[in-house]
Amino acid sequence: MEQQYNSTKRIALFPGTFDPFTIGHESLVRRGLSLVDEIVIAIGINEAKKSFFTVDQRLRMISGLYEKDPRVRVESYDSLTIEFAQKTGAQYILRGIRSVIDFEYEKTIADMNRTISGIETFVLFTEPALTHVSSSHVRELLRYGYDVSGFIPEGMVLTKKDIV
Repeated sequence: MEQQYNSTKRIALFPGTFDPFTIGHESLVRRGLSLVDEIVIAIGINEAKKSFFTVDQRLRMISGLYEKDPRVRVESYDSLTIEFAQKTGAQYILRGIRSVIDFEYEKTIADMNRTISGIETFVLFTEPALTHVSSSHVRELLRYGYDVSGFIPEGMVLTKKDIV
């Protein structure tokens, strides 16, 4: 059963596949929390995409990072992002931008979301030292057995069972 949230808090939904969650994502959450009261990290379920980690693994890994921070909650969804934002009580969508290509893509989606729902999107530019970090690059390194500890948040647990 899906839970409805009603709040006067400023809540931002941070949607993505987070396969896996990286230090770039962590940076956006940290910086986003200076702008809103709460962030919902929303793991989108896209059956058309082949994921490296299961949704349950991603929920566990990310929740573990924020288990002591009541300003962050981690959930999954399989609907339109704006529908899920409304269900969680989010007034904003948080997105990160690494490049001009990201900007054009995110702007189009933000305009559509605003038109359909009135929900505003705010973007944070990736910190310069993190522009090369992406989930797809981390997955590639994992596939070939490379140590990815420099690209995932400190304290995020990836067990051998997760990577098999």
